[in-house]
Amino acid sequence: MSSPLASVARAMVAPGKGILAADESTGTANKRFAPLGIAETEENRQKYRDLLFTMPDFGTFFSGVILYDETIRQNARSGKTFVQTLEASGAFPGIKLDTGVEHLALAPADEKITGGLDGLAKRVDEYVKMGAKFAKWRAVITIDEKTGLPTDACLSANAHALARYGAICQRGGLVPIIEPEVLMDGAMSHSLETSEAVHRRTLRFVFDALVDQNVNFGEMVLKPSYVIPGQKATSKASVREVAERTLAVLMDYVPASVAGIAFLSGGQGNEDATAHLNEINVLGKGHHAPWPLTFSYGRALQQPALNMWKGQDGNVDAAQKAIHHRARMNSLASLGQWSAQVEKEGALVLSH
Repeated sequence: MSSPLASVARAMVAPGKGILAADESTGTANKRFAPLGIAETEENRQKYRDLLFTMPDFGTFFSGVILYDETIRQNARSGKTFVQTLEASGAFPGIKLDTGVEHLALAPADEKITGGLDGLAKRVDEYVKMGAKFAKWRAVITIDEKTGLPTDACLSANAHALARYGAICQRGGLVPIIEPEVLMDGAMSHSLETSEAVHRRTLRFVFDALVDQNVNFGEMVLKPSYVIPGQKATSKASVREVAERTLAVLMDYVPASVAGIAFLSGGQGNEDATAHLNEINVLGKGHHAPWPLTFSYGRALQQPALNMWKGQDGNVDAAQKAIHHRARMNSLASLGQWSAQVEKEGALVLSH
């Protein structure tokens, strides 16, 4: 018999739906506002989240939204809380639980560990009472072959933290999103092959730790990065190559019982993230991938809307059309039904 958490986890990766990552910290949100001349205030952050969450057909494309602590406590313009607003659209409210990254003690300078385990059970209980149904915790893995990164110590520490968080979430009533992000901003030597090797090491450590901490795979969602060359790499990779390498790693290391996989965009261009998602779904069907493959994007969904909004109330409608377009494109990609032609046609409609 399916558990309540397993039911939520499966619904989070329902066909044609993804998870909107809107859990930017106050500092990160302000950094994205600044280049557009948007005043860095709580009111503007609330207005911006409001336009995202009240987008027409929101629940058609999004199964849930990852919220930040500030946002889960705010109200929409309607007077309802954001939690109530999302629930009314048919989307689950989720919450970012990690407290950010810091330097990993006794490790090379670029190696990070994610904080937030202290007092986590009490915070889980508080957010459950506020209506949260799932949570997110991000680990950050840096590649630098010259200095030997990532080290096993870094992978082990972050895997253990992810697993402890996952266990605490499941005990407290939240579906954990497990997010080990292998950064794509590596050195020139950060090739596709290097990325694949690091993804393999990372997922091996993560799933060994999840087993050690008795995390139920059917009650979790994995949020991995794509196997992709670093942004400074001298050799690039085709969409097909990225999809093939990514799917191969997942098939080798992710148990079939995991409820689903929702990729992060990791700084990719908007259409690049959509194209990679579509291709991995096309390949996944051919290889009988055992889990749904969908999206949990932040900037790759939001940036066009933010650029259109610019902090002006009169631009809300245009901004909502912009995120609606990206949501629809990624929904199609999660079904393997996106194409450059569909993207072009959608963009033409958007421009009119």
